Amino acid sequence: MVPELPPLPALTRSEGELVDCYLEVVDLLGRINPSRTTDTYAALRAAQALVGRAVALRDALTQMHLRGETDVHHATLGRALRVLDGERRAGLVALAPNRLPEQPSP
Repeated sequence: MVPELPPLPALTRSEGELVDCYLEVVDLLGRINPSRTTDTYAALRAAQALVGRAVALRDALTQMHLRGETDVHHATLGRALRVLDGERRAGLVALAPNRLPEQPSP
C-alpha cells in the first residue's frame, strides 16, 4: 500500500502557480543536465520548453508582486515543494555521482 502523503499547505493561487512553475523548470533542468542525460534530442526539447516555463515562472512572480504579495513565505512554500517531491526533483539538477571506477594515472 502506498503511504498517504501529507496535505499541501494552504497557498494563495499565485503561490500555487509559483510552486508549479518552479517545479516544471526544475524538471526541465534535470532533463537537460549533461551529467545525467544520454539523448541530445530529449535535452534539446527540454531546453526549448524551458524558455516558456521560465516565462511562466516570471509571470507568476510578477502576479504575486502586483497583487501585493511581497513576501515569499519560504517555510510554507518549502513544505509544499517537499510534498510535491521537490527534493528528489531538484536533486536531478545536481551533478550526477561518479559511477565509473577511478582510472589509474599514467
